[in-house]
Amino acid sequence: MNSTNVRRLLWVRGLRAFGDGYVSLLLPIYLLSLGLTPFEVGVIATGTLLGSGVLTLLVGLHAYRFRYRVLLLGAAALMTLTGLGFAAFTAFWPLLVVAIVGTLNPSSGDVSVFLPLEHSILARVVGDRQRTAVFARYSLVGALVGALGALFAGLPDLFAVAIHGSAKTAYQAMFLLYGLLGVASGLIYRKLPSTLAAGYEAPAAPLRQSKRTVYKLAALFSLDAFGGGFIVQSLLALWLFEKYQLSTAIAGTIFFWTGVFSAFSYLAATRIANRIGLVNTMVFTHLPSSILLLLVPFAPSLASVIALLLARSALSQMDVPTRSSYVMAVVVPVERAAAASMTSVPRSLASAVSPLIAGYLLGLSSFGWPLIIAGGVKIVYDLLLLANFRSIRPPEEVAIRESAANP
Repeated sequence: MNSTNVRRLLWVRGLRAFGDGYVSLLLPIYLLSLGLTPFEVGVIATGTLLGSGVLTLLVGLHAYRFRYRVLLLGAAALMTLTGLGFAAFTAFWPLLVVAIVGTLNPSSGDVSVFLPLEHSILARVVGDRQRTAVFARYSLVGALVGALGALFAGLPDLFAVAIHGSAKTAYQAMFLLYGLLGVASGLIYRKLPSTLAAGYEAPAAPLRQSKRTVYKLAALFSLDAFGGGFIVQSLLALWLFEKYQLSTAIAGTIFFWTGVFSAFSYLAATRIANRIGLVNTMVFTHLPSSILLLLVPFAPSLASVIALLLARSALSQMDVPTRSSYVMAVVVPVERAAAASMTSVPRSLASAVSPLIAGYLLGLSSFGWPLIIAGGVKIVYDLLLLANFRSIRPPEEVAIRESAANP
């Protein structure tokens, strides 16, 4: 395993997660402070996911033509321009354009163009037996640092109170910081080797041998993402703001703890996967979290809402490292970049539709219909995934099974 390159990618994952952590919470309140409606907030959230999906698709389909370092440096430059754009513009249409072409992430997870590139590199520089653990570390760093970013989201309000100034100016400063995080990411990417063959003689290639498997996974992951789009962190925060009139600092504290719970669940995911397999781990941890999500709108108080969200966060993200590891395991190595893209892009495109609907529903009622829809869709996804892929095992699980059968 090339630990130096892994550490570099973990550092960048942390920087981006920090930015995503506070931006996903500040985005709705900043847009509302500019005079936008909840529906327009949903439109911009949709724009960010739609643009990320299209860009990731283009990169994934043509990544085999370029060196990964070049593509990652380009993505880091785009992240910098995105932060500058959101700090400079205050009208709906310019913000929507920046949202579509930029890298802004309204979700607590990573849905950007960085994802398939970094996943492909990680899969190349580690062995099969270390792959799930490394993806768990990657997710752990993202969740923990993203939780710190969520806590950091309360800073603009505190700063505005301390100097008796405008919170809007403080929000714009936070978007400038997001742009600087893009610069820092680019500086780390520059230290990656210019070629990342990791022992493979064949270059990366478009999908051929793994096409059928990848397309089925992409369809199922898209269903899950469509449900998840109703509760991207920006819109879940918007629901809390509208329903309970929370401050940004309190909302940031809530999402800090949900992020911490999610982070430590990644460590448990690796242990569980080693015992029951990747697919079973994905389903049997995700299904109860979807049921908990259905219960949130019916909770009688804010305290019970927080308890349900914390319980859900301890389960809902265990499928993230296991899903990433599973995709990399069941495709041939030279097709990994295309597979990572083709399973993440439809997710982005499918999740892009939901915030638009969720914003509209939240404009009509504060009951929490988006949460109920999300929970129902995710339950259907869990059952379909189990039915279609429980018999398709990654190489390390096949090897363990064969060694047990032939002691």
